[in-house]
Amino acid sequence: MKPLNTILIKLTLCLILGILLSHYVVVTFIFSIYFSIICFGFLTLTYYSSRKHVFKTIWFGCSSYIMMLSLGILSYTINNEKNHSKHYTNISSIDCSASNTLTYKIRERLKPSSYHEKYIVDLISINDQLVMGNSLLNIEKDSIQTVNNVDDVLLSYSEFEILAIPLNPNQFNYKAYLEKQYIYHQISIHPKYILKLSSQRNSIFGYAEQLRQSINKKLNQYNFKSDELAVINALILGQRQDMDRTIYNDYVNAGAIHILAVSGLHVGIILLLLNVVLKPLEHLNYGKPIKVISILSLLWSFAIIAGLSASVTRAVTMFSIVAIAMNLKRPGNIYNTLAISVFILLLFKPMFLFDVGFQMSYLAVIAIVSIQPILYKLWSPKWKIINYFWQILTVTLAAQLGVVPVSLYYFHQFPGLFFISNLAIIPVLGLILGFGIFIIILAVLDLLPSMIANLYANIISTMNTIVSWVAKQEHFLFRDISFELSHVLASYLLIITLVFLYKKPNFKYLAFSLVSILIIQGVLIFTNYRKANNSFIIFHKSRYSMIGQKMHSELKVDDNLDSLTAESDKVITNFSVGNFITSTKRDTLKSVYQIQNISLLIIDSLGVYNVKSFQPNYVLLRNSPRINLERMIDSIHPQLIIADGSNYKSYIKRWKATCSKRKLPFHYTGEKGAFIWNE
Repeated sequence: MKPLNTILIKLTLCLILGILLSHYVVVTFIFSIYFSIICFGFLTLTYYSSRKHVFKTIWFGCSSYIMMLSLGILSYTINNEKNHSKHYTNISSIDCSASNTLTYKIRERLKPSSYHEKYIVDLISINDQLVMGNSLLNIEKDSIQTVNNVDDVLLSYSEFEILAIPLNPNQFNYKAYLEKQYIYHQISIHPKYILKLSSQRNSIFGYAEQLRQSINKKLNQYNFKSDELAVINALILGQRQDMDRTIYNDYVNAGAIHILAVSGLHVGIILLLLNVVLKPLEHLNYGKPIKVISILSLLWSFAIIAGLSASVTRAVTMFSIVAIAMNLKRPGNIYNTLAISVFILLLFKPMFLFDVGFQMSYLAVIAIVSIQPILYKLWSPKWKIINYFWQILTVTLAAQLGVVPVSLYYFHQFPGLFFISNLAIIPVLGLILGFGIFIIILAVLDLLPSMIANLYANIISTMNTIVSWVAKQEHFLFRDISFELSHVLASYLLIITLVFLYKKPNFKYLAFSLVSILIIQGVLIFTNYRKANNSFIIFHKSRYSMIGQKMHSELKVDDNLDSLTAESDKVITNFSVGNFITSTKRDTLKSVYQIQNISLLIIDSLGVYNVKSFQPNYVLLRNSPRINLERMIDSIHPQLIIADGSNYKSYIKRWKATCSKRKLPFHYTGEKGAFIWNE
């Protein structure tokens, strides 16, 4: 293996640092331009200076790192569409809160919800004024609704809706997730108010969508079940929009979701297959360059068909570099290859850095390269078949070790039997992928025998059955694990120091390992100290009322949820995971709550209240009580009026106007989020 070139890694880290600075610190487009020009001038000056004076090369190195930092800032600001004058949010004549005539083109179809078909659209014009920008499109489901495809141009008269913020603590922030894709508004509309202007394909994404539809149309002629077709689409075509939620959850709970997400594993297998299939080209004149160009063309064609997601783009970029090095007989260090692929991707798509799949893919590959050899040396099986499965097991264990801290941070669960599903599927995944591609080619050419189609359907069905069985072993699925960013960083610090200690057992790395253990202990102690507070929360829950009282690591919840709603509700679960709650108790709602020197009166649908004995500080209105709010205010003199999600919106509007008139604070959980009082 070629020695590690840490300069490439350092330059890439500087690029990442520049992207992070731009994301968390507001940097103007003009500043990034001037800063990059100055850094480039400084780099040029130090370069020519270092050629003449050896002792000044340190300045060239520093200027190179600063240049990469400025490049990261520039890449982020250039790709941020809000910095462009034609972005619809920067045009003063456009009122996003009012209805406008919108023309937009569908760019991507998302997984539908229970009530809406969802798309990402590129805005073309607003009120006949050319604009740029993206939006989320929600089209209500209708029994006679026509299908909208990528590149369809639609016209509607509608208004932009602001993306909703999380209304409860520790809830997934869908608004922040979309903003990282440069989506700042959404359009919600009924299909009868949409006019289709064009349905012609004019982009590579449109043609790729058309090809996928043709493939599915051909496959539908055979006896593939809906769940088998969904897995084929995910496994080979990179599309999971139509996958049943139950099947998807089975793969997640079995620790095998990476099998459905087209990423490095799939692209690596495809590269090996292409390398074997195209090997005869080497015998031609200029055979090796032709072979490399053919492999790269086929890999990127596959990436386009799979939708050019972050994981697919990352994998194809990395393996493109591997393919070039492999066929030109210039094998490089895998860390350098990873650094180059990260650099190229983030230079053109800086927001990939915040993509969960992007992060987990690279962490898994790094862990496999660095940790798998250590695990493999622990045992040397004599039988080849056992050795083969031992290799797969060590690769799986290393990959899990690399991604588990990030996985716990984002998903808060760990599949204990992940190695079973991986040992059962990964050894034959190459066969499944190759056979699947062969099946698709034959189906498109109308040459697919039914017997072969049935055989492949049985293979996919068997894979689904294995995954489903593993997922049903609930005792080995550890859910709702509390994990914060500080825990992630401390965990990776420990893993890195232990790997270095194993490879170079000396006092320095032993000291680093012991310090990392102390850091983990410190993080846990600090987390317990920070979370050991008391708080009172009025959660937002549509049509229901939920009140929580947190006392250190215990939570008492009073609500009026029925058993089915309480079982499926995630509000309390998210709060418990985010606040390291160890025990939760449920009870019915009370009429009065006392929080130290603060008292809360609840007025429900009966509208009855008796405050002769005390004067409450706060009043909570629930279940739309029919009361004269002004009379209640005059008799109680509360400091704050609170309304939760169980009230009619017409009542909320009236109460809000009354409180505004009386200059009394009004907190509606449906707008301002949960009401939280901390000691």
